[in-house]
Amino acid sequence: MTNSQIPGFNWRLPLWSVLVACAILISIAVCQTDTALFLYLFAIGPLLILGSILLLFYLAIGKGRQSRLTPSVALGVVWIVSICFFELHVHYPFAVRTPARWLLSAHKYKDEVLAQQVPTNGEFKHVEWDSWGFAGMDTTVYLVFDPTDSLSPAASVRQPGKFNGLPCEVPEVERLESQWYIVRFYTDRDWNQCNRLER
Repeated sequence: MTNSQIPGFNWRLPLWSVLVACAILISIAVCQTDTALFLYLFAIGPLLILGSILLLFYLAIGKGRQSRLTPSVALGVVWIVSICFFELHVHYPFAVRTPARWLLSAHKYKDEVLAQQVPTNGEFKHVEWDSWGFAGMDTTVYLVFDPTDSLSPAASVRQPGKFNGLPCEVPEVERLESQWYIVRFYTDRDWNQCNRLER
């Protein structure tokens, strides 16, 4: 017996629940790291708990066992999708966010970077891409335009180092596409601070 043949079960609600949950969670995933974690913990989590309490209340007083199956499956699916996204975000924060942000916002970031004047000190044009931290211990990631793709070897090995066009040693360089890279700086360092320290 398929889901469509189970009396009282409507597969559309669980399907739409998955699609809406994925859309909301991908939207959250592309936010700044701190914002995304805040939304997971203080918006998505409480909403899921409230939805679960309301569902339990409905199951306790609702009539007809068959009518209870569809909302139960829908909420269960939303819980599973939410937990998977949260775990992915915590353990592999850039696996979803970086490709999604680049796909959705690359044009805006490229325009902002390319509108800058070419630095006279030989550094790359750049803009802040992401940041997170607590109590003054911030980590900053920059989107960098490298017209000659000189950062390509650094991105392929993902080793820390001091690379031409960057103001100081960095722990990681990642290639988004030809000429475009994200560069993570060490905690409590940013582009301007590195320039001041190098003087």
